[in-house]
Amino acid sequence: MLKSGICAAALTAASAACTFAPSITRAEAPAPLSEKEALALGTEAYIFGYPLVTMEMSRRVMTNVAAPEGTRAPMGNVVRLREYPNAKFRDVTAPNADTLYTTAWLDVGAEPWVVSIPDMNDRYFLMPMLDGWTNVFDVPGKRTTGTKAQTWAITGPGWKGTLPAGVTEYKSPTSIVWLLGRIYCTGTPEDYKLVHAIQDKVTVQPLSTWGTTFTPPAGKVDASIDMKKSVRDLVNEMSAEQYFSMLAQLMKENPPAPADAPMIAKLGRLGIVAGQPVNAAAWGADGAKAMTQVPKVGFEKIMGHFKTAGTHENGWVFTTDTGIYGTDYIQRALITAIGLGANRPQDAVYPTSEADAAGKPYEGSSKYVMRFEKGQMPPVNGFWSLTMYDQDFFFVDNPLNRYTVSSRTKFKENADGSVDVYLQNENPGPDKESNWLPAPKGRFIPMLRLYWPKETAPSIIDGTWKIPAVKKAS
Repeated sequence: MLKSGICAAALTAASAACTFAPSITRAEAPAPLSEKEALALGTEAYIFGYPLVTMEMSRRVMTNVAAPEGTRAPMGNVVRLREYPNAKFRDVTAPNADTLYTTAWLDVGAEPWVVSIPDMNDRYFLMPMLDGWTNVFDVPGKRTTGTKAQTWAITGPGWKGTLPAGVTEYKSPTSIVWLLGRIYCTGTPEDYKLVHAIQDKVTVQPLSTWGTTFTPPAGKVDASIDMKKSVRDLVNEMSAEQYFSMLAQLMKENPPAPADAPMIAKLGRLGIVAGQPVNAAAWGADGAKAMTQVPKVGFEKIMGHFKTAGTHENGWVFTTDTGIYGTDYIQRALITAIGLGANRPQDAVYPTSEADAAGKPYEGSSKYVMRFEKGQMPPVNGFWSLTMYDQDFFFVDNPLNRYTVSSRTKFKENADGSVDVYLQNENPGPDKESNWLPAPKGRFIPMLRLYWPKETAPSIIDGTWKIPAVKKAS
């Protein structure tokens, strides 16, 4: 999941978009809010809007270049990451080292964009498309559409028209679309070369240019964006008025779903209406005082949801509520914060652990073991990996440049066929190094990924496969 080079794009078709939104007219002369009311309503509104604001800030950062450059590219250009991210990567929280990203930020408000991909030669891939609210509204890939060459058009809210023969339509509910493609790669020079050839044949272009040679547009650099900060920090540093002003403008082109109508009414009580300046006067003196606390309280509540976000199993937390969220706003916000770009559960499940089997937070100064019994490796149709992050969900610098162990790792087995994975800062020695997942000296967080998990026993989805506990070594 990336964080700075692949962001959102698509602020257009205002009138068409708004026809799909719940009624969002400004409340007339709302009574001033008490401090308690403002804090409660403001926190709800903050959590509701967090995905859309984060997507927009991601878009701004990831597209803030004149031409494709590493993990960044202007709107309407394809980013083709040629190797796995390293420990310096800060563009997206919880990046992976299993697939090469092939991504694009598109604005489908004005017109559809056509995406073409080549024959993948049976290689695992998926091309999820996220709307502005981080919902995965469609996901072409090996699991769903096979690996042959494909062409589709992503259409925006309210678009009606005719597509060329052989072009499949995927309709986005918002103008912002993030095409977040992942193509499996072993990470060897030979496989990098094969995947690069595939990436080079992935194209995007406006429908109006279909059948012609399309030259992607150059970008304009916005010097006011602090490119040294993470997207999370840029969002967290916003005042309540800045945050809600951005949210109001974004909702004009990225309408909330009809099911969001009750929340839209609450936003109106705060003077937040799509496409209009925030009416901060609606807060009143006491309300305005409380609203200064909202960004901090809102984010703390989002992160605090981690402990109740899903199934708890042997010190791990995972959920199958990713990719499509409905009105589960706190879940949507948490996944945005710790894993922007998360897939639907049928494509990937992401068990995460903040504490060992004894319930104590992981520390790099200690040594831990995760044992997979014989025949009990994660059950998947695609692949699996175990990735190490620091306490902020970023890769950890280490002597081996190893950020993950996975189904492609050549593990050293125990005499009984089980496999021990060592999670620690210190190298466990030559005889165990193949099974070592290097940790930082301080706090750390391991994340297990199961791509295309099996849905019949043994399966993490139906609970017939249990994740092994991570235990502190004696």
